[in-house]
Amino acid sequence: MRIRFAAALWTLLPASFLASPAMAEIGPASELAIVSATAKASFSSNSVSRPSRSESVQIIPESEAQPLESGQANDGLKSNADWPLRDSDEMAEQLRAALDALGVAPDLMDQATESFLIGVQRDDMEPLNAWVDAASAQFDVLSEMMRRLNGDLLTTARGMDPNGPDYAIVESMPNELRAALRTWIGRELVRARYYDEALPIFAEVDPMVCPDPATLLFYRGACYHAQLKIKDSLSDLRRLLQRKDQIPARYARTAEMMVADIKPLKKDSLDEISRLMSDVTRRLDLGRADEATKDREQEVIDKLTKLIDKIEEEQQKQQQQQQQQSASGNGGQSDGQASPMDDSRIAGANGQGDADRKKIDDQNGWGNLPPAERQESLQQISRDLPTHYREAIEAYFRKLATQK
Repeated sequence: MRIRFAAALWTLLPASFLASPAMAEIGPASELAIVSATAKASFSSNSVSRPSRSESVQIIPESEAQPLESGQANDGLKSNADWPLRDSDEMAEQLRAALDALGVAPDLMDQATESFLIGVQRDDMEPLNAWVDAASAQFDVLSEMMRRLNGDLLTTARGMDPNGPDYAIVESMPNELRAALRTWIGRELVRARYYDEALPIFAEVDPMVCPDPATLLFYRGACYHAQLKIKDSLSDLRRLLQRKDQIPARYARTAEMMVADIKPLKKDSLDEISRLMSDVTRRLDLGRADEATKDREQEVIDKLTKLIDKIEEEQQKQQQQQQQQSASGNGGQSDGQASPMDDSRIAGANGQGDADRKKIDDQNGWGNLPPAERQESLQQISRDLPTHYREAIEAYFRKLATQK
């Protein structure tokens, strides 16, 4: 059974999780090789861990046996995650359970599970897509809903609101089918940046019931992240990272970046204001000039005003402290010397403003230099100038010497 599971993991992981439209959207295609190598290493380690026939196996009496320490336990057999990561066989069993609850005949259930496995293994479909397609082929109500979703995703998704026409239909479905449908719709809404509509769709989906819990936690966490719901986003993304080494590489890497991005976000900070502005831009790009967009714009204005008032208040406090320090410094001087004048004060000294007039011309020797120094100064002045400027300067000094 262990070899069968490892072989299935090696065969199905690249096809089921990485060859998808989300790869181009979220992560590079080179991650396929990374996950494949990880799966191959896991398979190799499992296969070589079994002792060969030529090796001697030491039997330890039960009375002398000691429990393994935590570091010696097989990490592949235990996990601290509180949600299951299902392979294709387990997803197929969930599909059979959902169809059985709907009263589908056994031969049709076999046909649906076979269609699902072929879609994942041979056609490289995303597991969630293959699961929903196989279920809709045997359930006319779901097939009709999927047809409408593919035609108008937003309108059909809104119909699943508690007051919408499709809410009762969805809630009457088996748990596995309802969870898969809501996860599929929520994922498509997130990809289209319809975060407001996506949250009510899969906010209450339980990962323990969903056939593809990794996709649920990733896209729901991304939706919370885009809506700046810090606690909810960290909750889903951290749960997803409980199985960081088992989920698709693009999920793990993007989730780690989102956690590092939103964790230090502070309320009423410039970073938060910038994100709110980006959200307003997104809404306007989607053609939404509704009340929700206006409320978000007003929120940006209020936070900016609050931030500006805070900065001005801090500047006023700093100026008051400087003035108090300056006043206390002036009062402590007893030697009769005045302190330097503040830039913001007008000097109060009076005077006529008269100065002794000096006759300065070329006859009193002002500015005259010895010939050697004058020549050196001339070279320094004209060194970086164009040729015609240098010639004009030399001509000026020759004329001046001639006049003398």
